[in-house]
Amino acid sequence: MGANSSSISELPENEYLQKLSGSEPISENDPFWNQLLSFSFTTPTNSADLKLLEEATISVCKSLVEKNPRTGNLGSLIKVFLSRTKELKISAECQNHLFIWQAHNALFIICCLLKVFISRMSEEELQLHFTYEEKAGPSSYGAECEDLIEELLYCLIQLIVEIPLLDITYSISLEAVTTLIVFLSCQLFHKEIVRESIIHRYLMHGRCLPYTSRLVKTLLYNFIRQERSPPPGTHVFQQQTDGGGLLYGIASGVATGLWTVFTLGGVGSKASAQLEQCSPLASQSLLLLLVLANLTDTPDTPNPYRQAIISFKNTQDNTAFSSSNPHAFQINFNSLYTALCDQQKSDQATLLLYMLLHQNSNVRTYVLARTDIENLVLPILEILYHVEERNSHHVYMALIILLILTEDDGFNRSIHEVILKNITWYAERVLTEISLGSLLILVVIRTIQYNMTRTRDKYLHTNCLAALANMSAQFRSLHQYAAQRIISLFSLLSKKHNKVLEQATQSLRGSLGSNDSPLPDYHFWEMSDCLHFSETKLIHAQDLNVIEEVIRMMLEIINSCLTNSLHHNPNLVYALLYKRDLFEQFRTHPSFQDIMQNIDLVISFFSSRLEQAGAELSVERVLEIIKQGAVALPKDRLRKFPELKFKYVEEEQPEEFFIPYVWSLVYNSAVALYWNPRDIQLFTMDSG
Repeated sequence: MGANSSSISELPENEYLQKLSGSEPISENDPFWNQLLSFSFTTPTNSADLKLLEEATISVCKSLVEKNPRTGNLGSLIKVFLSRTKELKISAECQNHLFIWQAHNALFIICCLLKVFISRMSEEELQLHFTYEEKAGPSSYGAECEDLIEELLYCLIQLIVEIPLLDITYSISLEAVTTLIVFLSCQLFHKEIVRESIIHRYLMHGRCLPYTSRLVKTLLYNFIRQERSPPPGTHVFQQQTDGGGLLYGIASGVATGLWTVFTLGGVGSKASAQLEQCSPLASQSLLLLLVLANLTDTPDTPNPYRQAIISFKNTQDNTAFSSSNPHAFQINFNSLYTALCDQQKSDQATLLLYMLLHQNSNVRTYVLARTDIENLVLPILEILYHVEERNSHHVYMALIILLILTEDDGFNRSIHEVILKNITWYAERVLTEISLGSLLILVVIRTIQYNMTRTRDKYLHTNCLAALANMSAQFRSLHQYAAQRIISLFSLLSKKHNKVLEQATQSLRGSLGSNDSPLPDYHFWEMSDCLHFSETKLIHAQDLNVIEEVIRMMLEIINSCLTNSLHHNPNLVYALLYKRDLFEQFRTHPSFQDIMQNIDLVISFFSSRLEQAGAELSVERVLEIIKQGAVALPKDRLRKFPELKFKYVEEEQPEEFFIPYVWSLVYNSAVALYWNPRDIQLFTMDSG
């Protein structure tokens, strides 16, 4: 078939790939390499074509795995690529398309082969294939052979950080990032977290280590710049039709060996249309950055890539770097902030924001000092608002980001000073004007209510309530709808509490064999009573405990606002008075008596003033009386409670959560990468 190949499915029969995977050794200087590498291939981007490419590559790899120990052709291909990359920088400066084009093609083939090798063999087996050399005697590999894995990794990192990003170098830069992801993809094929790895060792020690900060910085800048993929054809030669194939007008010795130009997944496909709206290099760079940041520490060495991410500083920061971290660097925080604000629709951008806020104190301080914090918070609120459309991990990350931000009192004050107009994505009610703080409260309460009726995830509840609690002392000028929703949530919890209490009581009556005998208050049930419960009936008691914890937290949030900023929140007092009957049942409840004292006092004080003002009061008049009463209420009558402050702390062994999450993002989002779902061991297919 030769140069007239016309589809991916015919690749296994391609004469050049057959020779590469055949029985004959091919020296590095053989003209064959010019023939093999002189093709133009539009990388497939839709899943069907990527699957075809994977299957075609597997067929070639089967032959290569069998014969490479005798031929060493994989090593020869890698050495050909390494020799071409030595002149890449000069080639880019001189606009030498041919040189860059062939280097890209060599790397593309290496990446395709590597992906299959890594999915089907151990790292030790892979290392053997990289070190085989042709010998006069029986096939073997020698210690004198340079380590091609480390050499290739080192070359890829150099390529990413040193080759200028131009139209003609965009594809090879993207391929280098992709190949590094593939090198690290062995984690996909292990259920357990990989803690010892040959590839990890190369990246975290030896020749690659000094490039740590430059690699992290380059990947971050790729994300920041969001460079679009150049138009098709900018990195290759002008096409000329010639019979059944498309050939390029270059040296005749090369032209006779060209493959047909493949256009599967090209112009007009849905995947390509999507790629035109984004930056493949930015997306792939961010995925690689997240993978590197989540490599596990070794017993003697902390992950240097994580060290670089948690310590980089603003370009405007002139303070000296700490000598304890050799991987620190500087980057433009304004550009980074803008990119983070713009890209929050993706899981990976939200995960990066979480990592930076949680682990890099320089970034956190900068973000909290911004006067346009709404540009960051609004996209996060949108993620939570559309909780039904998001995966649970994305929602968790967005919520934890809010929790981290609300740990800062300055943030909690400033969000009530930012006035927003016409929030179009908030559909429950038209919000023509509302503060960012009130909107945040509305969205978090909505998330709690969604969780109560759907997922019933205690972790989600806890973090939502913690964020509200952190803000409560600084609630200012709450929008009337936000105030109503706070009390409405309490009403919902109250009804839920009564329902579960009734079910628990009925269960106990049934267990005791009597529907008429009086029961003690459930708070004073004896252990002997509880022993009558079956396992199913104990669930009622557990549910009751959870609901009471949430009710307690809601009462503490309301109390915190009343104690610290009552005179700033007449709408909350109004909503409290309007639904005063809700709180009656909790006045004497042993779990809530203490926290109810202040709320009961506020309700009594303002109810008395409203009664004195007469009946048939307008809303405006009621609010006026509340504002006057807020000034008159003696503050010393309100009991002081400890300030509500919650701090996010990562759980032990966070890698058990983050590594599968990151690789699920790679699996679902990486550009032009496909893995057979049946081979994936790290996570189930619905966890991404």
